[in-house]
Amino acid sequence: MLGEELKQFERYFSEALISDTPLMTKILAYLVKQKGKQMRSMFVLLCARMGGEINESAYRAAVFVEMLHTSSLVHDDLIDNSSERRGAYSVKALWKNRAATWTGDFLFTKSVLLLLSGEDHRVLKIFAGAIGKVIEGELLQMEKLSRLNLDETIYFTIIKGKTATLLAACCAAGAATTFKENSPVELLYAFGEKLGIAFQIKDDLLDFGNADIGKPVGNDIKEKKVTLPLLYTLNNCNPLLRKKLLKIIKHKNTDKKSVAFLIEEVKKNGGIDYAEKKMLLFRDEALQLLYEFPPSDTRSALEELVQYSVGRAY
Repeated sequence: MLGEELKQFERYFSEALISDTPLMTKILAYLVKQKGKQMRSMFVLLCARMGGEINESAYRAAVFVEMLHTSSLVHDDLIDNSSERRGAYSVKALWKNRAATWTGDFLFTKSVLLLLSGEDHRVLKIFAGAIGKVIEGELLQMEKLSRLNLDETIYFTIIKGKTATLLAACCAAGAATTFKENSPVELLYAFGEKLGIAFQIKDDLLDFGNADIGKPVGNDIKEKKVTLPLLYTLNNCNPLLRKKLLKIIKHKNTDKKSVAFLIEEVKKNGGIDYAEKKMLLFRDEALQLLYEFPPSDTRSALEELVQYSVGRAY
């Protein structure tokens, strides 16, 4: 459905990544080659189409979120001291910390200027609110990581801020470019938020599998992130196993044999099954919100993206 629109989006995206500095041009060209699935941009464009024809404002919103996402990945690799991204070297690994910092900042600044150039103030307001929540989610996770928090409510608060809010903003921003009234924009925000939670749980599950997902399996464990499958296991296993698993997370989280043992215990003790059920619950809640719109090819395409989000292998 979005074949021609995605080609147009690619043109806009390439035009937005222009710099007068040779080094920045080289880094940006490298990032374009390493781009991911661009699902957030697809949600922007499809939610825009729910309200009418995809317009220039919708394309700018789609490019904005792709630039913003790319900027955040460059900064994440700095924070995590990661030399790999999507199966390739990170900007940090190739051009070192200082260049990576400026690249992330450059992308963020250019993305904001892009929306301001088209006076897309409604879209910018939606994304600005989301960015604030993402930062708060990251800080909350950092605070709870040090304490190995085992509260499921806190877990959902973190992923709602870190992942779901941005996907919700993508859907709402796309809708805001074609819908004049607020109610469909708010409805699509709620849809994106539910789906974003399901999307993050899927990411959590992939960390316990064997698929090639562009990062090592068990990476969350190595970073001492207590995700939903592990959280359920810790809260429902016998005290002896719980103590052993906590010891692995705290002190043996980089030992391959210990991490493999932990992953196997999560599978045996129902952590994977529980997380999958939660993921499907949020998926179904997202679909129910989507079904409040009348049937159309666009709605069907969004439904396909929902199913892909929870069924993907990476």
